[in-house]
Amino acid sequence: MEQKFASEALPLADLLHRAGTGELQLPDFQRGWVWDDDHIRSLLASISLSYPIGAIMTLETGNSEVRFKPRPIEGASVGEKEPGLLLLDGQQRLTSLYLALKSTDPVPTNYHGKTIGRHYYVSIEKSIAFGVDREEEAIVSVPSDRIVKADFGKPYRDLRSRDGEVAAAMFPLDIVLDPNATMTWQQNYMNAAPTLAEKQERFEKWMSFYGTVIKPFQDYQVPTIRLVKSTRKEAVCQVFEKVNTGGVTLTVFELLTATYAAENFELRPDWNARKERLRRHAVLENFNETGFLQVVSLLASFERRREHLDGHPGSDRAPAVSCKRRDILHLPREAYERWADTASEGLERAVAFLHELSVFRSRDLPYTTQLVPLAAILGWLGKDAELFSVRKHLRQWYWCGVFGEMYSGTTETRFANDLLDCIAWLRGEGQTPRTVRDAQFQAVRLLSLTTRNSAAYKGLHALQMSRGSRDLLSGGSIDIKTFDKHAIDIHHVFPRRWCQLSEDKKIIKAAETAVNKTAIGSFANGVIGGSAPSAYLRRLEEKGGMSSPVLDGLLRSHDVDPLAARRDDFASFFDHRFGRLLSRIGQAMGKPVNRSENRDESPFFDKDGSRAIADIERLIRGGESRTVEFKSTGRVNLHTKEKDPAMEWAVAKTICAFMNTSGGILLVGVDNAGKVLGIEADFPFVKPRDRDGWELWLTDLVKKIAGQVAATNLEVEFALLGGSTVARVGVRPGVAPVFATPMKGEKKPVFFARVNNSTEEFSGPALLEYLSKQWPE
Repeated sequence: MEQKFASEALPLADLLHRAGTGELQLPDFQRGWVWDDDHIRSLLASISLSYPIGAIMTLETGNSEVRFKPRPIEGASVGEKEPGLLLLDGQQRLTSLYLALKSTDPVPTNYHGKTIGRHYYVSIEKSIAFGVDREEEAIVSVPSDRIVKADFGKPYRDLRSRDGEVAAAMFPLDIVLDPNATMTWQQNYMNAAPTLAEKQERFEKWMSFYGTVIKPFQDYQVPTIRLVKSTRKEAVCQVFEKVNTGGVTLTVFELLTATYAAENFELRPDWNARKERLRRHAVLENFNETGFLQVVSLLASFERRREHLDGHPGSDRAPAVSCKRRDILHLPREAYERWADTASEGLERAVAFLHELSVFRSRDLPYTTQLVPLAAILGWLGKDAELFSVRKHLRQWYWCGVFGEMYSGTTETRFANDLLDCIAWLRGEGQTPRTVRDAQFQAVRLLSLTTRNSAAYKGLHALQMSRGSRDLLSGGSIDIKTFDKHAIDIHHVFPRRWCQLSEDKKIIKAAETAVNKTAIGSFANGVIGGSAPSAYLRRLEEKGGMSSPVLDGLLRSHDVDPLAARRDDFASFFDHRFGRLLSRIGQAMGKPVNRSENRDESPFFDKDGSRAIADIERLIRGGESRTVEFKSTGRVNLHTKEKDPAMEWAVAKTICAFMNTSGGILLVGVDNAGKVLGIEADFPFVKPRDRDGWELWLTDLVKKIAGQVAATNLEVEFALLGGSTVARVGVRPGVAPVFATPMKGEKKPVFFARVNNSTEEFSGPALLEYLSKQWPE
């Protein structure tokens, strides 16, 4: 195998000469020179003592595939000359030496935190004296005007002239590598001795000084590793980063900036202009230049692959879709210019998509990394991304990525797979994407979601808002405007203080999980304080000027059971919301969550159903109201013992009315007088003939009459009372009006709402007035 580097020792004088002529320059991605005065003096002392200062690394230029814009070493004036070598490692050392030893200008360095100019000298007397520390005493830096001042600002040494340097026996290091200038300075030093004896003494000092200081500088050899011109770009960059221990690792953006600069394209100003536009959106605040390059790389490589397959159908040698580091480093400037606008458009479309999912700020974005494939997908699809079917599938892919926590590790391969899989899937040309297929959510994971450090934690609260959570004081839906207006954030339902005062370890632990948190405005949260729910709910009603049923509806929009909250029953609240949140996650992912057989993941699992029974008994005792209604059966007419569409219509009307008001609870299997009859009479008319079949029937009924979206507002639970099964159908308030389509006869949709404890139809002016009141936005 051909060796990619050569090792050699080069004279320091030769290296600095090459730097001065422009033969040796820096690649533009190198950061600026930053050494301070102490570092420089220490380096000069090491060379004067012939101590090693470490190897440097260079790269031969001339490889057309590895082009970086060069820039001279600081202090060198070389014009537009093309270098033969680029300095990859050793910038700080070589720049310090060039400025101190070759430039006659002051060295711009840092001294005790201040930027100053310094010149460097060697004291002849101290450098040859026995036991004197070369770095601390012999190597001296002086101000830019070459005047060293003593106390009270009086000049102590004036080194502005050769005579002044000679009189102080201070040799200027900026001529040490120039033999002619050094010889002239020596002659001045010798001639300054008034007597022959003093000349002899000076000669002996000079010879000692020359041997111990000047000759080590002039003879100093610097170990050099030279990468040959055939070295590939990614190897150059990898080597550079491994040897560059003096600062932060270079990003792929900085490296590509240097590459494009060699082609007269300024990448950084281009990105800065895009960044300014993108960061007007709070949700893109933390999206950086590397992510943008990944989007561009995905789009460019996807196009290459499509073009290859168009010309070679079924080819197994099609270029890969990728945005790994090495691929970005080889991204042609033409490809960047072709796809950068599309990438920007994709990110703009991603903002609107995320707002639909109630993600409004970067701190609430589950995965910033997921923006990369999302922007690439939306950018490639263009206007097709607005289609209903596309949006629906894309939401499923997004939530699977979030709740499956698919972006927590190495992600570049997943980015490429997502783009390939989703474009085909969204256009009906491929199978379910791997991210959707592989995503799983374990029910017990809810118990470990306690902070924003988890993507699923942030995703869960965004999902809640997108599914219709309403502000607990204004009653309005939460969107980008109300989110900021009401300062919505994640807060406790059962306040932390109340939970701690309970001294129940299970409650204290569960209180910090996502199950006990929801989106609450700052004003409402101030009213809540640290009180028990039973107390703060009364305050919310008073402050908001609303009735208990209205507030109960708002609580249900957060999947909070109002009965449990008003009784300060944390266990019932937690168990109920635990199940509801799992249902929401399953709906969003398009697949059920993973639960144990007895579903006891919740620490408050109602194993014997006693709490559910107690809740239903309380509802029965309270009777029908604006938010509670009883139905004897769901499908069967108890007089004819036959399936009766009128019974089904009555159930559907009530459910739609609850959605159009403030939510509510429908008990099926209980007659108007509160007598438990059970739903067993319905079982012969459902498949399978049990509770599961009954729930499937109810869901299908609501889908047919009110639509698929409306069916997601249902929560069905069962309990045995006196040997009979009662169905408790929890109904969330709708985020938009729900119209019911009659099962037979005229198919004109009808609008129902609750008026006190009855369901009534609204039409004409009354309907318009009600709609403007209930959904003012």
